[in-house]
Amino acid sequence: MSEVGEARTRGARQKVAAQRAAADRAKKRKRLLFGSAGIALVVVLALVLVLVRPGQSSAPAGGSTGTAAQAAAVTGEIAGVPAATFNSVGAGTATGLTATSGQPLLTSGGKPEILYMGGEFCPYCAAERWALATALSRFGTFSDLSLIHSSSSDVYPNTPTLSFYQSSYTSNYLSFVPVEWFGEATTTSNAFGHVVLQNPTSQETALFDKYANGSIPFVDIGNQYTLPQAQYLPSALAGMTWSQVTAAMQNPASPVAQDVDGAANVITAAICKITNGQPGAVCSSTGVTTAAASLQSQG
Repeated sequence: MSEVGEARTRGARQKVAAQRAAADRAKKRKRLLFGSAGIALVVVLALVLVLVRPGQSSAPAGGSTGTAAQAAAVTGEIAGVPAATFNSVGAGTATGLTATSGQPLLTSGGKPEILYMGGEFCPYCAAERWALATALSRFGTFSDLSLIHSSSSDVYPNTPTLSFYQSSYTSNYLSFVPVEWFGEATTTSNAFGHVVLQNPTSQETALFDKYANGSIPFVDIGNQYTLPQAQYLPSALAGMTWSQVTAAMQNPASPVAQDVDGAANVITAAICKITNGQPGAVCSSTGVTTAAASLQSQG
């Protein structure tokens, strides 16, 4: 990688790390507030139950959810990002991944496994899901993705995103194991401050404890590359609809494409390392081979 490219990657990584640190401090303060104001919270919840009319549902914490038809359309648009767009973006503004050393290949069903662990409330997970879903769509097919927003009370509130919860994925090249660990509803019963949606297995928990630095999103690519934090900030997604995000992903000059498509190229390059360069048309593309330089700089 060139000195300019390395400097840009370091700057992006430092910016993301600083933002994450600020968010973690805010979250700790919020957990303390929940712990000291439990009685007040019960009173507020009781008032909400009184004010919501019978038969009327309150909006989710992260705002509205999309319909199945909208989700299907967005899924198709993610899978339809042109190769020319990926090639033009390269690594974009995305940070790289961390290479592991001397670890056995993580597999599932006889194929290399990609493990994702996150939470529906989490704005950084919201950003990373776009890139991960886009990268994985180059190797297989998603169905039953849902459209949600991140928490309205966290940093980067109401970031439009996908959820992998109860989705499915098929591929001839790899297995994808998503764990949407936490939902959007709040609780004081765990360190993340949100209700458990899916419980990880003991193996998944062990990988998280080993590599994730206690934060989400966490992505493990065959136990050869890990992502202990989002590759870009959610800023460019603010105020957008899901279809606006996917439309912007088609334009390589847009900030969204530079973030999402760049991160997708980096993830794709890592996946290509564990699929032995298959499929060839994807793994040998200019965008992927350019983004692979960020992997080499980590190793």
